[in-house]
Amino acid sequence: MRVRGLTLLAILCLLMAGRVSAETVAQRIISLAPHATELAFAAGMGDQVIGVSAWSNYPPEAQQREQVASWQGINLERVLALKPDLVLAWREGNPQRPLEQLSAFGIPVVYLDPTSLEAIPTILEQLGQYSAHPEVARQNAQDLRQQLADLKTRYAHAPKHQVFLQFGTHPLFTSGKQSLQNQVLALCGGVNVFDDSKVPWPQVSREQVLRRNPQVIIITGTAADAAATRDFWSPQLSVPIITVDEDWFNRSSPRMLLAAQYICQQLAALPAQ
Repeated sequence: MRVRGLTLLAILCLLMAGRVSAETVAQRIISLAPHATELAFAAGMGDQVIGVSAWSNYPPEAQQREQVASWQGINLERVLALKPDLVLAWREGNPQRPLEQLSAFGIPVVYLDPTSLEAIPTILEQLGQYSAHPEVARQNAQDLRQQLADLKTRYAHAPKHQVFLQFGTHPLFTSGKQSLQNQVLALCGGVNVFDDSKVPWPQVSREQVLRRNPQVIIITGTAADAAATRDFWSPQLSVPIITVDEDWFNRSSPRMLLAAQYICQQLAALPAQ
């Protein structure tokens, strides 16, 4: 049978495709990590987000959502009361047991754990299937890929600098080779002085850092944090200190490309060693 040039089978297929697409759009979304919140909004899902974790402060609208999780854990009772049809979680930061309980109640749980800069736009595209505005997810993913490609091209032959990525002082932590932060550094021509670490986030001593003789230190924070860091290393180590916005650098969200752009510019401005 044909109806205005279309077979009945084709019409049924189109109707079913529309139905599946409509049913996959989530209406009530809860995000359990700040980076997941940023990814959700960047995927055009902001109006669908009804609950977030503590420190979900970007974009500003996220601060208007109810907080249902913190470093202390997930308020499972409140999450269930909100009746979400999608939960966005973080394997490294969320306790597993309540997530398993949510799954047991039939609530889909999607884990957002990008392990590379390239994975961030891919996750946006994956979230697009749940978004009321998938075109936003596609466009933002495309923009991020273009930004990443531009950075790779621009800094492909950047001067190499030996860099210590410093996270905290007491205790003193740094990043190993597998982290997103190290990928940002490598993208900009920096060489992580602890890229041989066998653990992703090693705790190191002052003496270990001094033996590796970094030429640059990168920290998160403000000018005041840079001054405190300079005092901490004085007089044994006197090198340039680059400060980058903590949320940009520590969250595996689209804003990590802002951190990359800034760090690349700062390293490129330093004299070649």
